[in-house]
Amino acid sequence: MNSFGSDDLVFLPLGGAGEIGMNLNLYGYGGKWLMVDLGVTFGDDSQPGIDLITPDPSFIAERRDDLVGLVLTHAHEDHLGAVPYLWERLQCPVWATPFTAAVLRRKLDERGLLDEVPLHVVPLGERLTIGPFDVEFISLTHSIPEPNALALRTPQGTVLHTGDWKIDPTPLVGGLLDEKALRGLGDEGVLAIVCDSTNAMSDGRSGSEADVRDSLLALCAGHPGRIAVSTFASNVARIGTVAEVARQHGRHLVLAGLSLWRNVAAAQETGYLHDLGPLLEAEEGAYLPPDKVLFLCTGCQGEARGAMSRIASGQHPHIVLDPGDVAIFSSKIIPGNERAIGRLHNALAWRGIEVISEHDAMVHVSGHPCRDELADMYRWVRPTVAVPVHGEHRHMLRHAELARSLQVPSPQLVENGQMLKLGPGEPEMLGEVQSGRWFIDGEAIVPAQDDAIRTRRKLMYEGNAVVTVVADRSGQVIAPPSLLLQGVPLNGGGTSIEMEVLRAIDTAIEDLPVSARRDDGRLGEAARVAVRRTVRSLLGKRPVIEAQVIRV
Repeated sequence: MNSFGSDDLVFLPLGGAGEIGMNLNLYGYGGKWLMVDLGVTFGDDSQPGIDLITPDPSFIAERRDDLVGLVLTHAHEDHLGAVPYLWERLQCPVWATPFTAAVLRRKLDERGLLDEVPLHVVPLGERLTIGPFDVEFISLTHSIPEPNALALRTPQGTVLHTGDWKIDPTPLVGGLLDEKALRGLGDEGVLAIVCDSTNAMSDGRSGSEADVRDSLLALCAGHPGRIAVSTFASNVARIGTVAEVARQHGRHLVLAGLSLWRNVAAAQETGYLHDLGPLLEAEEGAYLPPDKVLFLCTGCQGEARGAMSRIASGQHPHIVLDPGDVAIFSSKIIPGNERAIGRLHNALAWRGIEVISEHDAMVHVSGHPCRDELADMYRWVRPTVAVPVHGEHRHMLRHAELARSLQVPSPQLVENGQMLKLGPGEPEMLGEVQSGRWFIDGEAIVPAQDDAIRTRRKLMYEGNAVVTVVADRSGQVIAPPSLLLQGVPLNGGGTSIEMEVLRAIDTAIEDLPVSARRDDGRLGEAARVAVRRTVRSLLGKRPVIEAQVIRV
């Protein structure tokens, strides 16, 4: 990496650039670092046993004495979900607006960190000094209360870090986007904007939460059976909409999912959602007549532990949907989750339940800006440098092209681990630092390339084999070798795989000289190689193989 001068203003993403989720952004100036957001992404079928994934914070953890703080833009998991897992490595103060702080407190409390993390609650629109950075919170709109852009002022110029946002003229919960503040920032002069790219490939505008409310009211009118709506637990406006649908159609609202209850509590604690009416637990709602109940469920992305998945599989302890009932997925199908969501939709449909998704009706609007909204932001702010983040590479490329078409002089593309100098002078890539992913594996936090993770993945795809050889001290094999195959077919093409492997083991051991049979390492390796070669020859697979030698 090239030298990073104390007068340089740099941007360094360690998560969230080239991907959607797992945001970790660093700004460096004056020998100090400011972190913006610290989020997670979620495991999939390729990471068995892994629910949560965090960015690798090693670079900044090694420099935590120079880390002046962490500022959170909003309360979505991909922006704050890693704080309870990684804060002990960072040991820095945290700043957040009231709703975000309320959500984070509950997460910290679960991990016994509530009294350890110095969490500073700041009012909306606050301006404060953190180390060498002058930080101003600018209110935006998104799919959660209190999304904030951050204006980071330094002697080298001002950076606008947008976080997640959209332009919603009727957001239903929370205030409007502060266009006046954004225009004022543009008049003051903005060196760079670091901006959300999620919908940079989508023309037009993202739509309003008010449109979803009108659509859901019409969609649920007159339905004779049970209605189950699944959405993101953090979408407070959507929770309010579903409550209004229940009220207008004479149904009782039942919350199914712990995260829904937590977010409602955080919202009400900070002044939102006080008009929901009575909320019922799943056990209470189970006894209501079908036309008098509306279930609001977690699991819109097909998560195995989500309420909707358990309902679909018949494993929910209280909620049952019958043929003729309807399941509405009031959410986006996030790229990468298509298979899990498809399985969930199919499971419900097979049970005779009507499934309605974003492909069938207006049941969701995005929380991210489409191209017309991005164009508005660029006209207000008028930056010299545009840095697309929060998107896959294709989104970021289209975002950069859009910025260039809007006369932004210097669009810059950056990936996780790349350090971009924003000023003084022309933008310049200074080099790369360590970045990557860490897995939350139960209570352990391990690198994505940890041997245990690699072995678990190989076991999932290839299976495993355990071979045991019993021999005496003289090297005489005194019992037939035993073989345990797991996740490996026992028969292939009419051939007994187990018998073929055992024969290969016998042959390999017989071919060893007596001196080698007295050596546990050489005897075990001969058996292991025999298993590997035979299984690969017969099945084309490479199972994880363990060889055991027992001496008697």
